Amino acid sequence: MLPPDLDIAPEVAAALADGRAVVALESTIVAHGMPYPRNLETALALEADLRAKGVVPATIAVIDGRLRVGLGRADLELLATGRNIAKASRRDLAALVATRAHGATTVAATMAIAALAGIAIFATGGIGGVHRGAESTMDVSADLYELARTPVAVVCAGAKSILDIPKTLELLESLGVPVLGYRTDDFPAFYARTSGRRTDRRCDNALEVAQLTAAQRRLGLGGLLVANPIPAEHALDADAIEREIAASVAAAAAAGIAGAALTPFLLGRLNEATGGTSLAANIALARNNVAVAGEIALAYAAL
Repeated sequence: MLPPDLDIAPEVAAALADGRAVVALESTIVAHGMPYPRNLETALALEADLRAKGVVPATIAVIDGRLRVGLGRADLELLATGRNIAKASRRDLAALVATRAHGATTVAATMAIAALAGIAIFATGGIGGVHRGAESTMDVSADLYELARTPVAVVCAGAKSILDIPKTLELLESLGVPVLGYRTDDFPAFYARTSGRRTDRRCDNALEVAQLTAAQRRLGLGGLLVANPIPAEHALDADAIEREIAASVAAAAAAGIAGAALTPFLLGRLNEATGGTSLAANIALARNNVAVAGEIALAYAAL
């Protein structure tokens, strides 16, 4: 039985009832990940890319305290321009519902709501993970724990390169989360095609991922991560971006910026330092992830 606080858009509900392909999309990228109007343009482009494949998009957010699965243009504009949009992880959902507030959902919250609605495939830019210096700050994203317990396949360009990727992969292993490389053996680092680390398993087509997703869900083993590298023509130089990240992390520490405010600060600094190149790369990898997620959703529906 669906919770009374959940609203599924008619288009999404019909597709789920018919067993057609649906892909969940997060809303933090709209409210907190990009400047206006690129955030709105990107949100609309991601949905259009899915529809062009015959896949129904289900962008997820909290609007007026309702868990919304599938948004209209007015909702997306509200998220793109609103000043009081909370960055909502799993722990924030009940408070937003109780106070009838707005929230843009992170990976963790989007996964939780997608699972409530019965959506198996979710596309995002990059997951959160273990932050640099976490041995002293204990700053670890809730995304990793959500992957361990929530039966949704997450297609991403790896973990954001502002993170400690080796520690992120170690924790994913400890939590029992399968990490699949989509047409790659290497775990990507968001802006770069490889982090120098290996994935658990390589999948060379959407059907393989769909079959693994179905098996994972049948066995009740939680979610899985599908690591899809940024297209080569949009990838940034790994060494150059690492220097900028190190400088941005140091600036955040000096300014006392941490917690939910840290990732938007770091991404904003990177966009400034790269003259907008990192933002263009972010959009390109998000659209690439949506394309792959759409193919996986079609294969999953066909099963």
